[in-house]
Amino acid sequence: MPAELMQNRTQKIWIPRRMKDGRPTLPYHSCGPQLANSPTVIVMVGLPARGKTYISKKLTRYLNWAGVPTKVFNVGEYRREAVKQYSSYEFFRPDNEVAMKVRKQCALAALTDVEVYLKEEGGQIAVFDATNTTRDRRDMILSFVKENGFKVFFIESVCDDPNVIATNIMEVKLSCPDYQGCNANDAMEDFLKRISCYKNSYQPLEPDGYDKDLSFIKVIDVGRQFLVNRVQDHIQSKIVYYLMNIHVQPRTIYLCRHGESEYNIKGRIGGDSGLSSRGKKFAMALSKFLDEQNLKDLKVWTSQLKRTIQTAEALKMPYEQWKALNEIDAGVCEDMTYEEIKEKFPEEYELREQDKYYYRYPSGESYQDLVQRLEPVIMELERQGNVLVVCHQAVMRCLLAYFLDKSADEMPYLKCPLHTVLKLTPVAYGCKVESVFLNVEAVNTHRDRTEEGKKGPSPLMRRNSITPFASPEPLKKPRMGSFDEFSASSSVDASVSMPSEMPTSLSAQNVRELPVL
Repeated sequence: MPAELMQNRTQKIWIPRRMKDGRPTLPYHSCGPQLANSPTVIVMVGLPARGKTYISKKLTRYLNWAGVPTKVFNVGEYRREAVKQYSSYEFFRPDNEVAMKVRKQCALAALTDVEVYLKEEGGQIAVFDATNTTRDRRDMILSFVKENGFKVFFIESVCDDPNVIATNIMEVKLSCPDYQGCNANDAMEDFLKRISCYKNSYQPLEPDGYDKDLSFIKVIDVGRQFLVNRVQDHIQSKIVYYLMNIHVQPRTIYLCRHGESEYNIKGRIGGDSGLSSRGKKFAMALSKFLDEQNLKDLKVWTSQLKRTIQTAEALKMPYEQWKALNEIDAGVCEDMTYEEIKEKFPEEYELREQDKYYYRYPSGESYQDLVQRLEPVIMELERQGNVLVVCHQAVMRCLLAYFLDKSADEMPYLKCPLHTVLKLTPVAYGCKVESVFLNVEAVNTHRDRTEEGKKGPSPLMRRNSITPFASPEPLKKPRMGSFDEFSASSSVDASVSMPSEMPTSLSAQNVRELPVL
């Protein structure tokens, strides 16, 4: 007998009804799509200073943004917890038996935390970030994976360019806890000796030999070349595609909303209105700002809605329209004010206040839908050099959340004021952000999280399949579409948060530099 279905009012999706004590109990949404495959362990491979941690953190940020719960387990952090005071490269000598035992125990402790994360904490992907340069170590990981029924995918980073290695050491390694208070030259010398300790025993992955049956990708010389072997499922394919699109060349990404629109002034959402008089002034100010930036080969992207296109027209440079950059579709609530929505669709209004990320407008979209729609934009941004994206509030929040590693809970409340440009400069393990107000006043369209929203989501479910949304309204309004002793249980979360609030205004042409991630 088919199970009776109920519809989740927030997400507008059908799920089976389960009864407990005569009452329905329904699983609430997870952070993203539940993969049909087993959880996956991504295993990094490579000598020190080859960008493994950079890849680990960047890939984890992308997967979490895309709705796949992912966490990095950096064995180096476990080692620092076990050995409080780093002495020298001697610790990494292969003939240092005591240190070798400590290092192995640190790896086992990290794997224990991987198991807990994937089996008990709802994780879908764990990134095991370590050198893993020997077959013995990789075989140990393979045994762990097989025993727990996980899938495994290896990412090997290979680089022999001395300039790239030296730059990586200077930018990242010398500032790590191992070398705090150490002279830069001494630290560089010690780290190079540490690399030498690994080189003699390094056994690269062999696609035509010992490792021919493994699933992996070799990233050679920071993306100059790739070797892919036995990709087995969707998530591995997704990872390969992402890694083949990222690069480390210096570039700047500018995010801004369109100039103030007529609908912004009236407090209406969605629609396809044109710019207000102040919005047109912002477009001119944006053109002047870009001239002052003196950028080479700047690409400009807009949505297909009138207000972003009018803004880009003032720049007097080519631009590309992306339908994927259109504002979130408010469905039946298009062209309405929030007061009108509250009056006409009170239940929908309440549901959105309770869970803004997962809430889907009737016949429209949720922030979760928007993230999936914007994946191609993120991929192309990672491929490009200097880009200006002229978009909309919800879209800009989603893009900003990717670069600043913000959670789904924080995303819908990121402040993206009108007439302000956010200048993003990718750095080693994150992104530097500067906020520039272009000195043209505009209405404030930001809505803070309500007390109701702080309480968390409600388990309200739709009662039947007749009503397409919680409050009756038969038609969707069309959008005008013209444009030794150590803590074996310690798990690592090395992420650093950016402040969630952006300024609503700054003094003319004044730049506030935010902390580096």
